[in-house]
Amino acid sequence: MPAELSYILFLLLRMAVAAAFVVSASVITERSGPVIGALVATLPISAGPSYVFLAIDHDAAFIAQGALSSLPVNAATIFLGLTYVVLAQRHSFAVSVGSAVAVWIALASIIRLFDWTLMAGLAVNLVAFGICIPLLAQYRHVKMPLVTRRWYDIPFRASLVAVLVAIVVSTSGWVGPRVSGVIALYPIVFTSMMVILHPRIGGPPTAAVLANSAWGLLGFGMAIAVLHVAVTQFGSVIGLSCALATCIGWNLTLWWMGRRKRAMREPRRAS
Repeated sequence: MPAELSYILFLLLRMAVAAAFVVSASVITERSGPVIGALVATLPISAGPSYVFLAIDHDAAFIAQGALSSLPVNAATIFLGLTYVVLAQRHSFAVSVGSAVAVWIALASIIRLFDWTLMAGLAVNLVAFGICIPLLAQYRHVKMPLVTRRWYDIPFRASLVAVLVAIVVSTSGWVGPRVSGVIALYPIVFTSMMVILHPRIGGPPTAAVLANSAWGLLGFGMAIAVLHVAVTQFGSVIGLSCALATCIGWNLTLWWMGRRKRAMREPRRAS
């Protein structure tokens, strides 16, 4: 088989695997409501496949350096969420989504100009989430209308992630780990939620999903930090596994704490 054809087929396979992740997560999100949906949305649905395929093509040093660039980009994502959530209460789809994406691009463009250390990336995340989580809290509790899935919803989300994976994998060799780490963290899942849900159920309910994602996104940032440290010490396979375990463990903890709070409130209401 010619080398060019082999590369294309392997790239298509990678895109298909990434798309399958999105389809599975999308079904779970739509059936579980805003809280569980937010936790699923903050799992590494798009960044995970991107980093797995980067690890296939590059060594552990490349992945570790990419993670350092990804870490501050996670802070840019929470500001994307805050921008959308605030604007979506009163403004149109175009204004809300366009402004949120513009904020992310502006912040990511600044982030890629610097060589980041682990401590600097963690500090940026702590400051960003310390600002955004309290501001988002008031928008979390909105009654969700019934969402009827349209035939193109899941293919649309899957195609977005597949394209992102294709871009990250095909350009990583010449843009290097810093830019690859930035691109891999583009919030495809958040963007697809805004694009699909806002015209259908309105701004405030869609904003509630993103507002509930704040704590999960904080755990995602921790997972990126774990990725950098574990890859440096133990290699790409163990590093990626540790990062995934961190993400899942954090979100399961949030889910358990949420159930516990609801269980404690129910006896009070009954009395």
